[in-house]
Amino acid sequence: MITSSARELRSLVASKKVSAVEITRAYLDRIRAIDPKVKAYLAVTEDAALQAARRVDEKAARGEPLGALAGVPVAIKDNMVTRDAPTTCASKILAGYRAPYEATVVERLRAADALLLGKTNLDEFAMGSSTENSAFGPTRNPWDLQRVPGGSSGGSAAAVAAGMACLALGSDTGGSIRQPASFTATVGFKPTYGRVSRYGLVAFASSLDQIGPFARDVEDAALITRVIAGKDPLDSTSVDLPPPTLKPNGRRFRLGLPREYLGEGLDPEVRDIVLAAAKKLEARGATLVDVSLPTTQYGIAAYYIVAPSEASSNLARYDGVHYGHRTKEPVDLVGLYSKSRREGFGAEVTRRIILGTFALSSGYYEAYYNRALKVRRLLKQDFDRVFERVDAVVGPTSPTPPFRLGERTADPLAMYLSDVYTVSANLAGLPGLSLNCGFTKTGLPVALQIQGKAFDDATVLEIALAVERECGKVTTWPTP
Repeated sequence: MITSSARELRSLVASKKVSAVEITRAYLDRIRAIDPKVKAYLAVTEDAALQAARRVDEKAARGEPLGALAGVPVAIKDNMVTRDAPTTCASKILAGYRAPYEATVVERLRAADALLLGKTNLDEFAMGSSTENSAFGPTRNPWDLQRVPGGSSGGSAAAVAAGMACLALGSDTGGSIRQPASFTATVGFKPTYGRVSRYGLVAFASSLDQIGPFARDVEDAALITRVIAGKDPLDSTSVDLPPPTLKPNGRRFRLGLPREYLGEGLDPEVRDIVLAAAKKLEARGATLVDVSLPTTQYGIAAYYIVAPSEASSNLARYDGVHYGHRTKEPVDLVGLYSKSRREGFGAEVTRRIILGTFALSSGYYEAYYNRALKVRRLLKQDFDRVFERVDAVVGPTSPTPPFRLGERTADPLAMYLSDVYTVSANLAGLPGLSLNCGFTKTGLPVALQIQGKAFDDATVLEIALAVERECGKVTTWPTP
């Protein structure tokens, strides 16, 4: 059952060949055996998952219609609020916090009869590219325990890769779904901004954040996306469009290969594997088009002004007064704020709050934040021009294979460059998907990224399915 797809698990439950309780117990056993090594989970909701499984089995026994994810075990990144487990954002400042409500995506998963196994680890407040910034310790890559699973949704990616969840949700602000998917050989999908409600997602950068899934194949990613997508009156940025569907029709796509994605900084082995995957698509009828996205070189700089600026505003609410960590030292009000934050926030979160506050401060707003917004507009215009000629843009997800734990923690700039190919989709509000297209000679995963037109998520999924068929699904998964 651990290797079955979500579609297969639901079929087994619907036909009563296997019970939802049996599936849940198999996954819980797997978590107990594997997670002490991987550390993907911050909380496992065993009792709640088993209760939900019993309700699914009772519905099946009565012959009632089952939800689209009936009997499918799902993990939730711990920056989406749930009632049955703490929501910590992997930060000491929220240690033990329990929300009085649930995120819209969580409610939709429950309505679809999914079995929620628990909350997964992340870089604190989703700020990072390796899941090493968690206040509760790093997550390890199931393919190589000495390497990172990517970030910030590394816990969700590792849980799916190691068979400790069939599906998982993550959030993507600058690549935090796609980069971990690349490092763990999973499928990671960031829908168009507005496709999925952000209600109940603890905000990092509100104009960039988007919830999306991890899966082991493209069809499962499309399945869970249909469940969580759609208009939500509780999120004014969500759009009133039907969820994207995966309907392969044999189209011959025009795919852009940006020259900026294939130049300096790209690992040669990654480049060869990605180009080989593109050539396979060309051999099957796709047209590869040389394109240019010239503003790409400014993407990281713009992102690390816009995102920290929004973070400095969003995280101002953590003041030691309303909820979360409060210092125990006797201090005045200003001391309460500063001491509580100093004790509660980690180094990376502190760095980004300071960067953002500086960029928004009087005398610097025009020079930094406002200029970054202009670059953001130029980046979107680059994509608009390219999409007049092609159906989607393809290239590497990450410039390197997964790197070693501790390798980049002392060099923030090197860490930030891990997202050089992914931040553009967030700045431009586009859909992006990462899926495995091969392995290095040492057995490390390499992924292809597909970026599409705004709200053309269905085309991105269709191209991904074609890539999966040409490059082959990953069939042998790691057991750490």
